[in-house]
Amino acid sequence: MDRTAHGNPTKNGEGLLKTTTWGALIALSLLAAAFGFRGSSFSSPSDPATLQAEARQESAPLQSAQNVAKTPEQSRPFGKEFGRSTPSSAQSRRNDSSAAGRQMFPAASPAFSNLPDQRNAQIASFSGSPASSDSHDPQSLIATKIAPDLKAIDPQKPVNVIVQYRQLPSSELSSEGLTAKAELPLIRAQVVTANAANLFNLASNANVAYISPDRPVKGAANQNVSAVNADLAQASGWDGSGVGVAVVDSGINGVDDLNSSGYYQSSRIVYSQSFVSGDSSTGDGYGHGTHVAGIIAGNGNDSNYYNYPGVYGGIAPNAKVINLRALDANGNGTDSTVINAIQKAISLKSTYNIRVLNLSLGRAVYETYSQDPLCQAVESAWQAGIVVVVSAGNQGENDWPNTDGYATINAPGNDPYVITVGASNTHGTGSQSAQTVTSYSSKGPTAIDHFVKPDLVAPGNSIVSTETAYSALASAYPGLLVYPCNSSFNNCGSQFGSPQYMRLSGSSMAAAVVSGVSAMMLEKSPSLTPDQVKARLMKTAWKNFPSYTLATNQLTGLSYNVEADIFAVGAGSVDASAALANTDMASSSYGSAKSPAATYNSVTNTVSIVANSSTIWNNSVVWGNSVVWGNSVVWGNSVVWGNSVVWGNSVVWGNSVVWGNSTASTNSVVWGNTSPYGDKQ
Repeated sequence: MDRTAHGNPTKNGEGLLKTTTWGALIALSLLAAAFGFRGSSFSSPSDPATLQAEARQESAPLQSAQNVAKTPEQSRPFGKEFGRSTPSSAQSRRNDSSAAGRQMFPAASPAFSNLPDQRNAQIASFSGSPASSDSHDPQSLIATKIAPDLKAIDPQKPVNVIVQYRQLPSSELSSEGLTAKAELPLIRAQVVTANAANLFNLASNANVAYISPDRPVKGAANQNVSAVNADLAQASGWDGSGVGVAVVDSGINGVDDLNSSGYYQSSRIVYSQSFVSGDSSTGDGYGHGTHVAGIIAGNGNDSNYYNYPGVYGGIAPNAKVINLRALDANGNGTDSTVINAIQKAISLKSTYNIRVLNLSLGRAVYETYSQDPLCQAVESAWQAGIVVVVSAGNQGENDWPNTDGYATINAPGNDPYVITVGASNTHGTGSQSAQTVTSYSSKGPTAIDHFVKPDLVAPGNSIVSTETAYSALASAYPGLLVYPCNSSFNNCGSQFGSPQYMRLSGSSMAAAVVSGVSAMMLEKSPSLTPDQVKARLMKTAWKNFPSYTLATNQLTGLSYNVEADIFAVGAGSVDASAALANTDMASSSYGSAKSPAATYNSVTNTVSIVANSSTIWNNSVVWGNSVVWGNSVVWGNSVVWGNSVVWGNSVVWGNSVVWGNSTASTNSVVWGNTSPYGDKQ
């Protein structure tokens, strides 16, 4: 479901208007922080479809009780800073994502011991993190090593936690009478079952860096091929041949479209493994992973052979697929299952030439990315030379408390080194220029660290891809199955055959599009680094979104006035043909393509975009004067983001929920980022 990015809902055309002010947002955010709420999305009552699919594939369930419309303000000129006057913003705080206090944990496994770790040098210890309230109080320092969502649980209730260490673990657990359930060498961590009462003693150990719950995770759903000009790239001979794409999801079924060609050729699913506890099956009982894999690498075989109303091929129809199942038959998983799957992808990189890792899943944000175990894992893959593509989330309609869906990016999409992708709507066309922002696609800035996300958007609304009729999603939403037709294509249904495809919506689908484009780029130019791929994709993205779009949720009927600003569309919509034609090479000596941070000045009520000095974006020789984000955001002296960022809505500026150091979600499940119905076409 397309959820309006700026989340301005109108219930059935009612004329009630509600103006969002920054003062109210700040007050609410401070209240939320005072009560210890955290997360990038907000749990609330929602429609069944959203709860079962969107919230299972992106982040916390959608709040459907918002039936009010908001009228966007008129845009105004801006320069290096973008200001909005607000009733009250004096208590807004800035969380500098590039400040000291960031510590990363390189993999302890010998397989990863030689990987470069730029992150360790950035911070000496977690004690300098924003969470630290008193650097001289030992108990306060220990408390900063315990995730906020662990502090309110029953002290006697056993809980599975992930313990990250500074050095290789030795006797830390045995001294507390605990044993490890699983090893996570990728991030130098262990999964442990402990009573909450034991956590403080465990955290007091000098070698323990951070303790967090083993949080649940969920997944985030073809005219998408032509809408991103992938058909032009395919016509030039690029189809992902030889490139391995690892799909961490709910498993992948062996559908015909993932064979080499035809029905009797070998499968391009070259490796499969399950990381779901107690379930070794690598098939897809839920139906999410199969759909995602088809968008990335399906060849459209069945839609060509049978009388389907369209040809439903993927972006890179000859890429190899590595099936790493981390979500169960209900589309749910945990941090540890995803981390283990990522570690396997890294270990298999050379065997299957894995150059792209697709994560169409996520959960709420609870801490800075430098402490989040999921973010640690995706950064290890990035350091290993793998392009990591993550769905942004489907919480753009989440307006609690009056944030218009801002600051709802899921983890690990909040990590600045990965490519985070939001969803656009092509309105039933294959036209790039028809794209608008969806209502449900999650928006930045990221919670706590305030990075500019998403980096890109791609078609994600009502996308047709591979499915099996017996999957959980197909059973829950039979109306979204796509059946073959009669010879005249004017009558389609089960009488003409079993459905091999399904129509789904969400940032999960959008991320898969970008993974497919990345595979084609790496087929053409194998020497590209993950940062070079990210920078080139962002620079060549299509940036001509209309300033505002009225998007209507198909299931609820609610309409949202969505602004296509930098936190909704990032650098624009991916353009495969332009990316493949581009020859600009950002030298590794320029630094990484780390997403920049946005900072809010509560005195002047202005927002500024701040690029790290060691990033590609600060090199004026290659990137300084290029249109990367477009004319609407001026970053230093260069035009980086594009004309579509108009800042007409004042919701972002001054809201302390958006700009504070804490978030307001209680949902910790990891899920796939899918919103089955999406927006109206």
